[in-house]
Amino acid sequence: MITKENVLAAQDSWGSAIVEIGSHKGKETLTDVTSNIIDRLYAYELGTVLFKPTKAAEIQFRPTKESALSYFIGGNSNFPEDGGFAIQPWTAVRFENSDIILEENRAIAMGNYFFTDLDGGVTKVEYTFGYKKDGNGNLKIDLHHSSLPYNPA
Repeated sequence: MITKENVLAAQDSWGSAIVEIGSHKGKETLTDVTSNIIDRLYAYELGTVLFKPTKAAEIQFRPTKESALSYFIGGNSNFPEDGGFAIQPWTAVRFENSDIILEENRAIAMGNYFFTDLDGGVTKVEYTFGYKKDGNGNLKIDLHHSSLPYNPA
Protein backbone atom coordinates (compact mmCIF):
# COMPACT_ATOMS: atom_id res chain seq x y z
CA MET A 1 0.00 0.00 0.00
CA ILE A 2 1.26 3.48 -0.85
CA THR A 3 1.23 5.69 2.22
CA LYS A 4 0.77 9.41 2.70
CA GLU A 5 4.41 9.55 3.80
CA ASN A 6 5.44 7.97 0.47
CA VAL A 7 3.59 10.71 -1.42
CA LEU A 8 5.02 13.48 0.76
CA ALA A 9 8.53 12.11 0.21
CA ALA A 10 7.93 12.00 -3.57
CA GLN A 11 6.73 15.61 -3.47
CA ASP A 12 9.81 16.66 -1.50
CA SER A 13 12.00 14.90 -4.07
CA TRP A 14 10.25 16.65 -6.94
CA GLY A 15 10.58 20.08 -5.30
CA SER A 16 14.26 19.50 -4.52
CA ALA A 17 14.84 18.39 -8.11
CA ILE A 18 13.34 21.61 -9.50
CA VAL A 19 15.64 23.65 -7.25
CA GLU A 20 18.61 21.46 -8.27
CA ILE A 21 17.94 21.93 -11.98
CA GLY A 22 18.04 25.72 -11.58
CA SER A 23 21.42 25.54 -9.84
CA HIS A 24 23.22 24.11 -12.91
CA LYS A 25 24.61 26.57 -15.43
CA GLY A 26 26.34 24.57 -18.18
CA LYS A 27 23.99 23.27 -20.90
CA GLU A 28 25.58 19.80 -21.07
CA THR A 29 25.53 19.32 -17.29
CA LEU A 30 22.03 20.77 -17.11
CA THR A 31 20.76 18.35 -19.75
CA ASP A 32 22.36 15.33 -18.06
CA VAL A 33 21.13 16.29 -14.58
CA THR A 34 17.58 16.99 -15.79
CA SER A 35 17.45 13.81 -17.88
CA ASN A 36 18.46 11.78 -14.81
CA ILE A 37 15.86 13.57 -12.68
CA ILE A 38 13.12 12.79 -15.20
CA ASP A 39 14.22 9.13 -15.24
CA ARG A 40 14.11 9.03 -11.44
CA LEU A 41 10.81 10.86 -10.89
CA TYR A 42 8.64 10.24 -13.97
CA ALA A 43 7.23 6.94 -15.28
CA TYR A 44 8.03 7.36 -18.99
CA GLU A 45 9.82 3.99 -19.04
CA LEU A 46 6.72 2.30 -17.56
CA GLY A 47 4.16 3.50 -20.09
CA THR A 48 1.92 6.49 -20.64
CA VAL A 49 2.64 9.70 -18.76
CA LEU A 50 0.02 12.44 -18.83
CA PHE A 51 1.95 15.71 -18.39
CA LYS A 52 0.32 19.11 -18.82
CA PRO A 53 2.85 21.74 -17.70
CA THR A 54 1.91 25.13 -16.25
CA LYS A 55 3.48 27.29 -18.95
CA ALA A 56 2.65 25.36 -22.10
CA ALA A 57 0.10 26.78 -24.52
CA GLU A 58 1.16 25.82 -28.05
CA ILE A 59 2.12 22.23 -27.26
CA GLN A 60 0.08 21.72 -24.12
CA PHE A 61 0.75 18.06 -23.43
CA ARG A 62 4.13 16.39 -22.98
CA PRO A 63 3.78 12.61 -23.44
CA THR A 64 7.51 11.92 -23.98
CA LYS A 65 10.69 12.34 -21.98
CA GLU A 66 12.05 14.62 -24.74
CA SER A 67 9.07 16.95 -24.41
CA ALA A 68 9.32 17.01 -20.61
CA LEU A 69 13.05 17.77 -20.81
CA SER A 70 12.34 20.66 -23.14
CA TYR A 71 9.74 22.09 -20.79
CA PHE A 72 12.07 21.96 -17.80
CA ILE A 73 15.23 23.36 -19.46
CA GLY A 74 14.21 24.73 -22.89
CA GLY A 75 16.48 24.79 -25.92
CA ASN A 76 14.62 22.26 -28.09
CA SER A 77 13.55 23.68 -31.47
CA ASN A 78 10.61 21.25 -31.57
CA PHE A 79 9.14 23.16 -28.60
CA PRO A 80 9.85 26.84 -29.35
CA GLU A 81 7.66 28.13 -26.49
CA ASP A 82 9.80 26.45 -23.84
CA GLY A 83 11.95 28.88 -21.91
CA GLY A 84 12.99 26.35 -19.31
CA PHE A 85 10.60 26.47 -16.37
CA ALA A 86 13.03 24.80 -13.95
CA ILE A 87 16.01 27.03 -14.79
CA GLN A 88 14.23 30.06 -13.29
CA PRO A 89 16.03 29.44 -10.81
CA TRP A 90 13.76 28.58 -7.90
CA THR A 91 15.08 28.50 -4.34
CA ALA A 92 12.24 26.43 -2.84
CA VAL A 93 9.13 24.50 -3.76
CA ARG A 94 6.46 23.86 -1.14
CA PHE A 95 3.45 21.55 -1.61
CA GLU A 96 0.11 22.19 0.08
CA ASN A 97 -2.13 19.20 -0.53
CA SER A 98 -5.89 19.60 -0.73
CA ASP A 99 -6.12 15.83 -0.40
CA ILE A 100 -4.45 12.56 -1.39
CA ILE A 101 -6.11 9.38 -2.68
CA LEU A 102 -4.15 6.30 -1.66
CA GLU A 103 -4.37 2.86 -3.21
CA GLU A 104 -2.13 -0.19 -3.17
CA ASN A 105 -0.06 0.73 -6.26
CA ARG A 106 -1.39 4.21 -7.11
CA ALA A 107 -1.81 7.56 -5.43
CA ILE A 108 -3.21 10.89 -6.61
CA ALA A 109 -2.51 14.20 -4.90
CA MET A 110 -4.12 17.57 -5.64
CA GLY A 111 -3.51 21.01 -4.23
CA ASN A 112 -1.27 24.03 -4.62
CA TYR A 113 2.46 24.26 -4.82
CA PHE A 114 4.45 27.39 -4.25
CA PHE A 115 7.66 28.31 -6.08
CA THR A 116 10.00 30.81 -4.43
CA ASP A 117 12.31 32.82 -6.70
CA LEU A 118 15.68 34.45 -5.91
CA ASP A 119 14.01 37.69 -4.79
CA GLY A 120 11.72 35.87 -2.36
CA GLY A 121 8.68 36.21 -4.63
CA VAL A 122 6.29 33.28 -4.49
CA THR A 123 4.27 31.89 -7.40
CA LYS A 124 1.23 29.78 -6.53
CA VAL A 125 0.37 26.99 -8.98
CA GLU A 126 -2.43 24.41 -8.84
CA TYR A 127 -1.48 20.79 -9.43
CA THR A 128 -2.64 17.21 -9.68
CA PHE A 129 0.03 14.50 -9.56
CA GLY A 130 -0.59 10.79 -10.03
CA TYR A 131 1.95 8.28 -8.82
CA LYS A 132 2.47 4.59 -9.38
CA LYS A 133 5.07 2.16 -8.13
CA ASP A 134 7.86 0.98 -10.37
CA GLY A 135 9.37 -2.52 -10.16
CA ASN A 136 11.53 -1.44 -7.20
CA GLY A 137 8.61 0.02 -5.24
CA ASN A 138 9.58 3.65 -5.96
CA LEU A 139 6.84 6.16 -6.70
CA LYS A 140 6.96 7.58 -10.21
CA ILE A 141 4.82 10.36 -11.65
CA ASP A 142 2.49 9.24 -14.44
CA LEU A 143 0.07 12.18 -14.16
CA HIS A 144 1.25 15.78 -13.82
CA HIS A 145 -1.17 18.62 -14.44
CA SER A 146 -0.43 22.15 -13.32
CA SER A 147 -2.04 25.47 -14.02
CA LEU A 148 -2.03 29.00 -12.73
CA PRO A 149 -5.04 29.85 -10.54
CA TYR A 150 -8.08 31.32 -12.26
CA ASN A 151 -7.96 35.09 -12.42
CA PRO A 152 -11.38 36.61 -13.22
CA ALA A 153 -9.79 39.97 -14.07
